[in-house]
Amino acid sequence: MWEYSDKVREHFFNPRNSGPLEGANAVGDVGSIQCGDALRLMLKVDPASGVIEDAHFQTFGCGSAIASSSALTEIIKGMSVDQALTVSNQDIADYLDGLPPEKMHCSVMGREALQAAVANYRGEEWRDEHEEGALVCKCFAVDAVLIEDVIKANKLNTVEEVTFYTKAGGGCAACHEGVEEILARVKAERAGPGEVSPPPACPATPEAPRPPAGKLSLVQKIRRIEEVLEAVRPMLQRDHGDVELADVQGKKIYVHLRGACAGCMMEAATLGGIQQKLVEALGELVQVLPAALMPAET
Repeated sequence: MWEYSDKVREHFFNPRNSGPLEGANAVGDVGSIQCGDALRLMLKVDPASGVIEDAHFQTFGCGSAIASSSALTEIIKGMSVDQALTVSNQDIADYLDGLPPEKMHCSVMGREALQAAVANYRGEEWRDEHEEGALVCKCFAVDAVLIEDVIKANKLNTVEEVTFYTKAGGGCAACHEGVEEILARVKAERAGPGEVSPPPACPATPEAPRPPAGKLSLVQKIRRIEEVLEAVRPMLQRDHGDVELADVQGKKIYVHLRGACAGCMMEAATLGGIQQKLVEALGELVQVLPAALMPAET
């Protein structure tokens, strides 16, 4: 499971500024419940000074999403809207004494909500860039413009890092090639006209030595999944919970959460932690889902 800082835990269990904000004159909505995360950021801005007097949020998502949203509202209160726009997703993570790499997308969502809220306050039309950039990841509705922006802002170098920061590629993995193309383009821009970029054959490619699941038979894959679940199980059992493998369908792994884990408010975080362990063990991006979401047999 992931290690969360004390500050992340504090802002999750005791979130600041949660709930509707009476008199809000700036609202930013990002994400969607269908994609697993959604955030509404509400600001009360003094029209005379442009200072953010109060900030509230409503979040649908994991513990890290709640903590990141709570931290963001604390950071920007007292700032002018111009100052607030300089707040980066890394500033949010730093305020929380760090986020697990796999949860950095929560801080990115906070930064986007802030941009949307400021645009709303100024009477501008804020778009999440989907109309301008080609949709790369259909599973989580992530477009090329956002991916490129996050790669540049956070100096990302791998598909896995892009997934951690944007969720792109965390579902069916069909968009990995598109993400790799954006990474290659940004790396070429970093090199600059006066420098020579390494030839395409030099960096690691899908043919480089890796432990992809394609080299495992279904039986071997299930065996490895069971090994990971066995390693995770004692931590869950300490909290009177448990996990059992339900089915494996391609890159989707369905599990039953038992005992205290079933219906727990940290269910999404638990599934996410198991998913990351399985990604490392199988050498591919897989998705861990509750057994209730298994497709009905026809």
